[in-house]
Amino acid sequence: MKKSTLILPAVVAGGVAVTAGTMLNSCGTSAKAEKTEREPMNIVYIMTDDHTAQMMSAYDTRHIETPNLDRIANDGVKFTNSYVANSLSGPSRACMLTGKHSHKNGFTDNTNCVFDASQPIFPKYLGEAGYETAIFGKWHLESLPQGFGTWEIVPGQGDYYNPRFIEMNGDTIVEQGYLTNIITDKSLDWLENKRDKNKPFCLLIHHKAIHRNWLPDTADLALYEDKVFELPETFYDDYEGREAAGLTEMRIFDDLDLIYDLKMDSPDSTSRLKQTYLDYVGRMNPDERAKFEAFYQPIRDDFFSRKLEGKELAEWKYQRYMRDYAKVVKSLDDNVGRVLDYLDKNGLLDNTLVVYTSDQGFYMGEHGWFDKRFMYEESLNTPLVMMLPKGMDRKGEITEPVQNIDYAPTFLELAGVKVPADMQGKSFAPLLRGDKVEGEWRPDGIYYHFYEYPGEHCVRRHYGVRDDRYKLMHFYNDIDQWELYDLQNDPNELNNLYGKPGYEEVTKTMMGKLKRLQEQYDDPIREKYPIKD
Repeated sequence: MKKSTLILPAVVAGGVAVTAGTMLNSCGTSAKAEKTEREPMNIVYIMTDDHTAQMMSAYDTRHIETPNLDRIANDGVKFTNSYVANSLSGPSRACMLTGKHSHKNGFTDNTNCVFDASQPIFPKYLGEAGYETAIFGKWHLESLPQGFGTWEIVPGQGDYYNPRFIEMNGDTIVEQGYLTNIITDKSLDWLENKRDKNKPFCLLIHHKAIHRNWLPDTADLALYEDKVFELPETFYDDYEGREAAGLTEMRIFDDLDLIYDLKMDSPDSTSRLKQTYLDYVGRMNPDERAKFEAFYQPIRDDFFSRKLEGKELAEWKYQRYMRDYAKVVKSLDDNVGRVLDYLDKNGLLDNTLVVYTSDQGFYMGEHGWFDKRFMYEESLNTPLVMMLPKGMDRKGEITEPVQNIDYAPTFLELAGVKVPADMQGKSFAPLLRGDKVEGEWRPDGIYYHFYEYPGEHCVRRHYGVRDDRYKLMHFYNDIDQWELYDLQNDPNELNNLYGKPGYEEVTKTMMGKLKRLQEQYDDPIREKYPIKD
């Protein structure tokens, strides 16, 4: 195991800086965890990066099977309307940890922000209430964690092969193997050997998978090579009536890199991402690299000999993208199975909430795209399944809309810890308990705000509201465009109804909902772009 020193700014260096019982929030005021009388349960929260519901068979059986992820859904609950507040990795994680929208937790985008790890997050409250807390894997918030009893994280996005980890003492170590396996190894070792087994625990297992550039475990290289994936019906979308969609740079045909994303390297090939690709695969040991090259070289030879163009090239790139993505999902699913088997074998399932989700959804060729960022359905949605502890007998689908800002208050309520008043999320513990809920769960729908522009893929800044039928979005900053969709009649979001005759009342209603949500969540954007009654 090789060690090196990671130099970090003094403001984020060090370990947990929270005293038992009291912590400081970002305004410097005390936020004290208040224990209720409810018996605490354990929490295992597994999160991946860019795993979309289309590639999880509990939601969609067209493409692949995910038997272990489906175990959670089949033995527990599956949320069919689960959304994020900002479809981007770091901001989504900050929303999940704090229970607050991006403008409140301060981490709005991945390019200009450092997460203030001294602010209250749900693991801090759980730790004060007597929980053992730990996170292993991806943090991706440009700071070091605080508020966990144990942590070991990957720097930045992390490395699929022979990855680096930052330890609590500040050292960076290099582990041998495939990242998804190693994160699971560390998590199970903590469960078995390193926690105080007399205390309840909250374990966050946060994977890099299934993030770009979809480098598979060498054991899974040959999988899905005979599979021809169904082409999405919107693959050749022309973006008519949707200016912001047409301006983006995440098209499979134009922007999916042949070397970095699809591994079609050759001695004379060039791309802006070639060196990054070589750095990633260069982390392999000689045996791993030999297996990798032996698999991809025949595919390269065939590809370069065919000289594909136009639709043939676009659809060839789509199939390679889908196959590599699916292979990375396979490793993730296997490792989720390892965690479930451990909990079952050790008698922990009866008193453990097991959660699986992703930091957002992802485009698998819909609208011709890969990546996320937009408020369109494929990236706004995220899979969310939970295996419930004994005594919580809710099973099957939960249709009420939930958001990732809701996770923190839900975990706290289920753990018997009072939810702080400044958390903006809504605990959906009543839904898990099967309690009768009066009235509409979220009468105004859910609120979304994306900030990272200028940035990778050129998705314009936008905010919006989605209710059970309609979606209203405003793209702003360097453009000023509104979009309105009837999701019941136009689930693919191809027909922008904003400004069209006959939709004046719908537009007015959705504008009212948007205005109320911006006021409810205190988003300062409403001052720059006020919505008139």
